[in-house]
Amino acid sequence: MEPPTIGIIGGMGPQAGLDLAAKVIAETNAARDQEHLPMALLSYSHKIGDRSAYVFGEITKNPGFAIASVARTLAGLGVRVAGIPCNSAHAPEIFNALTSSLKDVNIRILHLIQETIRYTQEALPGITQIGCLSTLSVHRLGLYQSAVERAGLTPIMPSNEIAEHVVHRAIFDPTFGIKAKSAPVTPQAREMVLSAVRTCCDLGAEAVILGCTELPLAVPHMPDVTLIDPARALARALIRESSPQKLAPL
Repeated sequence: MEPPTIGIIGGMGPQAGLDLAAKVIAETNAARDQEHLPMALLSYSHKIGDRSAYVFGEITKNPGFAIASVARTLAGLGVRVAGIPCNSAHAPEIFNALTSSLKDVNIRILHLIQETIRYTQEALPGITQIGCLSTLSVHRLGLYQSAVERAGLTPIMPSNEIAEHVVHRAIFDPTFGIKAKSAPVTPQAREMVLSAVRTCCDLGAEAVILGCTELPLAVPHMPDVTLIDPARALARALIRESSPQKLAPL
């Protein structure tokens, strides 16, 4: 039997979709081309409205419906399990619209934030103080804060000023932000992300969630800080749910 095809709903942003695909490959136990898992990435940025803009009321069309349309296309290709490399797309109003629109479709969308917390507990069982960096929409909605708390862990949150003027700007600034320049990320955006990570550590964080899929593009690793990458968590979850025997060990 052929292995199931993994689905990626990309474009949010485009480089984050490619990054998730690369991490699926990296987390797959394979020694040659033919042992890797089939994967379908659809990057339809032009069809999906900005998730943060919707949360802030700047646009009225719920992006969840456009994301569902892409999921339907993936389902038509035989995909039965898919992931969205965008944390803001998991805001309840967006994610609920997405899942409600797919009730008649044989496809399951894994929840990025839930999978990140699951990965954190599995990979870092001794850590209890978790820094949470994200877009401003995810920060204001408290998506990671509440998820960390539900897991019995302690969230370490940056101030609203740092969330807005450092992290969010590093992602969205039209001149140097990661969404504008992601390959490579600009030195200014990288340094802003690094400073936000250091702030969380100064507040007592033992590990820091990079809770926007653009953030690991700027800071894939730090020698003295444990970083938690939601894209890696989602990549492992996609493999686990489609072909668990192919999941590489932690």
